[in-house]
Amino acid sequence: MDKYVIEGGRRLYGTVPIASAKNAVLPLFAASILTEEKVIIKEVPAISDALCMAQILRELGADVRFCGSDVVVDSQNATSHVISSVLTKELRSSVFMLGSLLTRFHRARIAYPGGCDIGLRPIDLHLSALKRLGVVIRERGGYIHCSCGTLRGTDILLDFPSVGATENILLAAVKAEGVTTVSGAAKEPEIIDLQNFLNAMGARVSGAGTDVITIEGVKTLHGVEYLPMKDRIEAGTFLIACAACGGEVEVCGVKGENISSLLHKLRENGCKIHTKNDKIVLESTGRLRCNRRIETMPFPGFPTDLQAQITALNCGCEGGALIVENLFETRFKYVPELQKMGADIQVKGKTAFIRGVGRLHGATVVAGDLRGGAALVLAALAAEGVSDVLDLSHVDRGYADLQDKLKNLGAEIRRVRI
Repeated sequence: MDKYVIEGGRRLYGTVPIASAKNAVLPLFAASILTEEKVIIKEVPAISDALCMAQILRELGADVRFCGSDVVVDSQNATSHVISSVLTKELRSSVFMLGSLLTRFHRARIAYPGGCDIGLRPIDLHLSALKRLGVVIRERGGYIHCSCGTLRGTDILLDFPSVGATENILLAAVKAEGVTTVSGAAKEPEIIDLQNFLNAMGARVSGAGTDVITIEGVKTLHGVEYLPMKDRIEAGTFLIACAACGGEVEVCGVKGENISSLLHKLRENGCKIHTKNDKIVLESTGRLRCNRRIETMPFPGFPTDLQAQITALNCGCEGGALIVENLFETRFKYVPELQKMGADIQVKGKTAFIRGVGRLHGATVVAGDLRGGAALVLAALAAEGVSDVLDLSHVDRGYADLQDKLKNLGAEIRRVRI
């Protein structure tokens, strides 16, 4: 197991190149088996979730090669429709494989997906949508067994704009007979990226980024070489780090409109922010005021994947803040670790009440999930003294070269094997 040793109190200055988005890349891995031709996904970040998704494809019989940062997928010899429980329990995004497997093999068997322990995250919306397309589903022994004949286009209404369900419908309907219309679809930028990827393969998908998506089924898809979008959550994490520590940081590759809700809140904290094309510059004195209220919401609302980081920021500000988590019921599990650093937080249900203490102090803390782990790193960077952040396996799921990027900004951070 590795840990970060972080000496806090250093201001951050410089430019951060942002990696391809984890939440965009993983569905592209799933989509790559929709064709028997080669697919090249460029500039894939070196994160453990991407490695896990590659292993899932290998278990299906696909040839997956890493050529530098590019990933080449050749699924011509893929024959298996079964994903082992070992891998699905490690990776929530394995659920995307349902739509792809049903399109390719007309059957799928997958264990209930895992990932971070941040709540139940039921997949009822996925399964009910697949049933609408003609899939027969049986659940037994912890596995989901799916089978279908010819998938047929239909009208699907999502009761909640689930990103995963929306993406799974696209993967299942892209070669279905007829037209599928998804109403109440998620609007996240990663949905647009998946649409662009599928269309580059010869699909006919339109409407991504709105709440109505139309998929006209096609008979075949071909190979593609594709560069995914940059990671707006990674960009947001570095902007929050600079806000907490003080300094001036530029993030490259992400449009301000994709994280406009975060930028609004950081301005409310007292930061100066300038955006131009795909560059965002943040200036911070490091002495900020708390946000009055933040509620996580589906896009374009405040992203749940930045909730932990903005909570850590508010702990070191002046005043009081109220954070409401509307998407995942146990996403405040990191709070006791922040309290070790002197944070004044009270959690009741889905709401965290924060009284800013001005500055946290160093402590030994344990990362329990991906975004909670990132929050602890940010808190340690801004805190007084030295902190140890343990169990980096969670952080490694979504951030590549985190310590090197922070070092280049002037942070005092070391990765140590323990």
